[in-house]
Amino acid sequence: MTQTSDDVTWLTQAHYDQLKTELEYLTGPWRVEIAQKIEAAREEGDLKENAGYHAAKEEQGKTEARIRQLTQLLERAKVGEAPADSGVVAPGMLVTVAFDGDPDDTMEFLLASREVTDDTLDVYSPQSPLGRGINGKKVGADATYELPNGRKATVKILEAKPYNG
Repeated sequence: MTQTSDDVTWLTQAHYDQLKTELEYLTGPWRVEIAQKIEAAREEGDLKENAGYHAAKEEQGKTEARIRQLTQLLERAKVGEAPADSGVVAPGMLVTVAFDGDPDDTMEFLLASREVTDDTLDVYSPQSPLGRGINGKKVGADATYELPNGRKATVKILEAKPYNG
């Protein structure tokens, strides 16, 4: 299967390792723990009215969905170094934009996979409308992208620097 750039998730080695560790935990110790919770709840009796059993089964379902998500993400991940500090927007960069060129209406965010978590930053995917619009543009350039409602929006790229978080 040939992968397009939209199929690839760009990750630093650190983020790849973090997600792989999460997957190993979920498929190992966590699966054992959730199975034990289900078995303990099952032993309590009537499953129709057993809230603990239903909660454990729901938790198991969410865990299995996360395992599938992580497996697919890691299979299509491209691992690399943080992008060069070239002033050109690329995945893995901390980007500051001004909406409609208004220097008072700015936003800073990380252009990366939504799997990259940083509680101090907003993360926009390179596949999002904004991400597609700015990816590959230089600092100082304007970028136009389509909003979900079909309208166009324009941002001016004020800064793009490698994210080292």
